Amino acid sequence: QVRLVESGGALVQPGGSLRLSCAASGSIFSRNTMGWYRQAPGKQRELVALITSTRNTNYADAVKDRFTISRDNAKNTIYLQMNSLKREDTAVYYCTMRDGIMDYWGQGTQVSVSS
Repeated sequence: QVRLVESGGALVQPGGSLRLSCAASGSIFSRNTMGWYRQAPGKQRELVALITSTRNTNYADAVKDRFTISRDNAKNTIYLQMNSLKREDTAVYYCTMRDGIMDYWGQGTQVSVSS
């Protein structure tokens, strides 16, 4: 029933910017914590950013001051604005929704940072 659909992944050069989107359905979006994780080949999935229903945020140290997570409850959508991208940001980025009982995941979108 719950669906999370990511979009916006692309190939960008180092120093560039990109905005990811995640459209959610099947739940009361405004009441849920939402977030972004990423996984690079051969590495474990890692937290990128979280945003709560009250818009408190949490960021991984590696992306602080470069990435911004936000939510638009009217559109049931969260965003990840990524600036000053580095090669080490290359990964599949996954959207997640936490409803207090279970976690749900999207299919992922590929972000590649390369010259």
